[in-house]
Amino acid sequence: MSLNRSEKEAVINEVTSLAAKAQTLVIAEYRGITVADMTKLRADARSKGVSLSVLKNTLARRAVAGSAFEVVADQMTGPLIYGFSEDAVAAAKVVADFAKTNTKLVIRAGAFGGKALDVEGVKQLANIPSKEVLLAQLCGLLMSPMSRTAVVLGALAAKKAKALPKWPPKKLLRPERPAVNQQIC
Repeated sequence: MSLNRSEKEAVINEVTSLAAKAQTLVIAEYRGITVADMTKLRADARSKGVSLSVLKNTLARRAVAGSAFEVVADQMTGPLIYGFSEDAVAAAKVVADFAKTNTKLVIRAGAFGGKALDVEGVKQLANIPSKEVLLAQLCGLLMSPMSRTAVVLGALAAKKAKALPKWPPKKLLRPERPAVNQQIC
């Protein structure tokens, strides 16, 4: 179905706004993928904040012109699906994970930070842990010295406590009362 000029402009504007917000673009050929598999891929992408679109290549080239993703414009040929994501690794993860289970999805190229990525570059980007995982690892690294210090100080305090005699002695806790004279005057 062909689009008229105003519909084409709307598509270009939409993709341009996606490209302006995105950090990563992944391009993959989807020839031969069933509708059910494509629906699963789109649902997975939506849940991870990735925008997947099947676009006319000429419209995609015009949309990314002047953006950081212009470096992959020469790869935009054939039946392609375009994955844009604001998270640096999300688009690469979604497409690479799906490509592992479905051999009909072939990763063509990608772009990150104004640099073109080949297939291996996209796969390496997909292997980087997500932002949440990296933050958790950083938090663990920061907590590790503090928890070790606390354990050492606790053990040192326990060792010192065992070495000292019991304090205060029972004599100080319960002083003996002098015997009361029971004589009545």
